[in-house]
Amino acid sequence: MTISYDAIIIGSGAGGLTAAVALAQAGKKVLVLEQHDCPGGWTHSFTLSGYRFSPGVHYIGDLHEGGHLRNIYEGLGVSQDLTFCELNPDGYDHIVVGDKRVDFPKGKENLIERLKSHFPFEAKGIDSYFADLVNMTEGLRNLGNLSNPLKTAKGAGNVLKWVRATGADLINAHVSDPVLRGVLAGQAGDHGLPPSQVSAFMHAGITHHYLDGGYYPLGGAFTLPRAFVRALKRAGGEIRLQCRVKRILVEAKKVIGVELDSGEEIRADVVISNADPEITFGQLIGRDQLSPKLKRKVDSAKYSTSCLSLFFATDMDLRGAGLDSGNFWYYDHADVDKIYSDGLTDAALNADTPSGMFLTTTTLKDPSKMHSGHHTCESFAFVGYEAFEKWAHTKYGARPSDYDAMKEDLAWRMVRGLEKHVPGLSKHIVFYSLGTPLTNEHYLNATHGNLYGIEKSPSQVGPWAFSPRTEFDGLYLCGASTLSHGVAGVTQSGIDAAKAVLNCGTNDILTQHGPSLTFLPSEDTSQWPEHLKKKMERGEVAREEEEMEV
Repeated sequence: MTISYDAIIIGSGAGGLTAAVALAQAGKKVLVLEQHDCPGGWTHSFTLSGYRFSPGVHYIGDLHEGGHLRNIYEGLGVSQDLTFCELNPDGYDHIVVGDKRVDFPKGKENLIERLKSHFPFEAKGIDSYFADLVNMTEGLRNLGNLSNPLKTAKGAGNVLKWVRATGADLINAHVSDPVLRGVLAGQAGDHGLPPSQVSAFMHAGITHHYLDGGYYPLGGAFTLPRAFVRALKRAGGEIRLQCRVKRILVEAKKVIGVELDSGEEIRADVVISNADPEITFGQLIGRDQLSPKLKRKVDSAKYSTSCLSLFFATDMDLRGAGLDSGNFWYYDHADVDKIYSDGLTDAALNADTPSGMFLTTTTLKDPSKMHSGHHTCESFAFVGYEAFEKWAHTKYGARPSDYDAMKEDLAWRMVRGLEKHVPGLSKHIVFYSLGTPLTNEHYLNATHGNLYGIEKSPSQVGPWAFSPRTEFDGLYLCGASTLSHGVAGVTQSGIDAAKAVLNCGTNDILTQHGPSLTFLPSEDTSQWPEHLKKKMERGEVAREEEEMEV
């Protein structure tokens, strides 16, 4: 007997789960299919030797009062199962360019004044830079404001001015100091492209996203999919893990369901794919069924870069070593554009240490996750997929010895790179594991191990990205290759997909009126609730999070 649903969602990333919850709450019979053994996509967490790591969530913005992501969490009711730790408000990001360190504080005016204190001769340019940055971001939002034609017209003007520009164009139009240019480009790792290649809107949007601070989910990233799965089940939806979709079934350009690797067929008039376009159209649909126009678009799509991911634990006093709950971006020199250009290639495999690295200490962001008195850290360096392609055909978990030897070598090159900023670190590492682009490809089913879907160049964002609607009746897209990437971007893409299916507006979806989100200061656990502090003292928080089922 063939099972039928109103909607099938392929992939349980933030976009897929958001769409699933929205549709289930609208009364649809929903099934989520996930190839991995845990839900979440890039928002999942995993445990190695007792240490919890969250590879794709390092901070989230837009959670302030009135923030759009906060409105989604509360509007879908998932806020009842979420608590966030607020990263250091005096430095949610620390940008280190050569010998210069600039801490990005919470609040636009605070950030502007901080930058001026470091670069007083660039004060005028800093003001005009942020004025343009805010106008661009708000201009995009106002484009759809049909109730206010003046705002729409003004928004269109701000958008047209920068529509084909790059992040470097935006920076260079306002400031000339090379170190300041490097600092303003310092968050480029949040999109992975050189500033000279990324859309100016993507660059501006990322900086704007964190102006009201950075936040980390208490318990780790997996609490995000856990909250969504709970909401899905409350609304009558279902999720099946370790269920890989083999193909999307189509008849006369209309979706009729999916076939699993097991051979089982499941019927539905609506399928939403959270997979990237190459997986969705190239593999699950098949190029022979695409129109010439769509085939050209899929064939020409360029994907974002990949990375080396170092997960490690240390018995070092990291706060005593100068670290805190903020993220650290380390750049050897001011030519940040070259560092990210190298990140598209195999340069990281040939350098003594990577010239650009990201470091975050999860146990300083969320002190409840301390394990045996050890800190857990995650560090990343960008690298292209091609350097690993020769091992792509080998089996995960049984790769050749030369692959394992290279991983070992790269892990310690990254440690030596971090040791430039955290002296003595190598002597205090008690556990480590390195992931490569092949790791991302295996666990996330991401084309070439990409981090952020299609690359966010001017020719691949906005109307040039992939739309939630497709040329196949009943097939919709969400995820990092549509609206945007990152937790906020893909969550909104799930809302957009649900709106397209239901033919409704955002307010028709965000109807659950969940409780206000709860926030705890990462830098001051004395302000945390007493019951949580006592559990932390007994080491119970980390254990209970691992024992909780999705």
